[in-house]
Amino acid sequence: MTLPLSVLDLAPIASGSPPGQAVRNSLDLARLTDRLGYVRYWVAEHHSIPGVASTAPEILIGHVAQVTERIRVGSGGVMLPNHAPLRVVEAFKMLESLHPGRIDLGLGRAPGSDGLTALALRRSRDAVHADDFPEQYAELRAFADGTFPADHGFRSVRAVPEDVPLPPVWMLGSSDFGARFAAHIGVGFAFAHHFSPQYTMPAMHLYRTNFQPSATMQAAHSILTVSVYCAEDAEEAERLALPHQMSMARLRTNRPIQLPSPEEVLAYRYSPEEQRLAESSRRNQIVGTPETVKAEIERLAGETAASEVMITSMIHDHAARLRSYELVAQVFGMTPVA
Repeated sequence: MTLPLSVLDLAPIASGSPPGQAVRNSLDLARLTDRLGYVRYWVAEHHSIPGVASTAPEILIGHVAQVTERIRVGSGGVMLPNHAPLRVVEAFKMLESLHPGRIDLGLGRAPGSDGLTALALRRSRDAVHADDFPEQYAELRAFADGTFPADHGFRSVRAVPEDVPLPPVWMLGSSDFGARFAAHIGVGFAFAHHFSPQYTMPAMHLYRTNFQPSATMQAAHSILTVSVYCAEDAEEAERLALPHQMSMARLRTNRPIQLPSPEEVLAYRYSPEEQRLAESSRRNQIVGTPETVKAEIERLAGETAASEVMITSMIHDHAARLRSYELVAQVFGMTPVA
């Protein structure tokens, strides 16, 4: 059985290219991966990061679903603390009504940015520092299902369209919290191995061993998100992977930039701290020819008992990014959709 493969898109803003082009590139990539047979196409929620254009996943999801035919489209994810639960339910019921059976609602609890931007989004310091994700999720679920107690203040509030179900919920995670919570409420779990590899094994194990079946999901389903750079030639694949290494080094030293070109990376002089971070980022990437990439993806999926692997590729050149996803699909024997 072929390992199911999916896509995580951050809509990277490449240096030398208009930021709006990043979103148009996302639609282009979505069309291709829909035809290639990928299972899902998820878009992220990040804010105030110069190299990421994906700030409003619900809007991008609607456009991606409109230009594709069969691939599931969802959020990877909506950062629930940034939003009123009612608003999230309304938006995703609307998406489900327009594209029935093709929408996923992935939820995260991080701000998707720095503290100041989180304050601008949430509008109060209390909201920034609140640790109430379980309560927020319970409110979201109650709005979706109409299950507030009779004496609850929101009992009369309707999440319209009422006759449309909330799409399947997935919990995102980069630590053990997301794994435990997803298992407890009986939903799918997507782990961010691409930037939090030190927690991958314990989180995936926690989810599997603690999963409790629910009305919406009877068996555990885990997605492992990995950073992949594939080319016909190993040296070219290494070159394609350089920009993301530099971007991560700059982001983690609080100096984020647009996604640089490989040439810009080669001309850049890293500080010792940046060099350490870039090398750490490289160790967490899957880079190489199709055969090398396939072997490494299958190894990780086997070790973590992942049900599905989601690929993210922050490649400066759009054509090379498309080609990377195409090569991976080919080596896995995915059947293109006519």
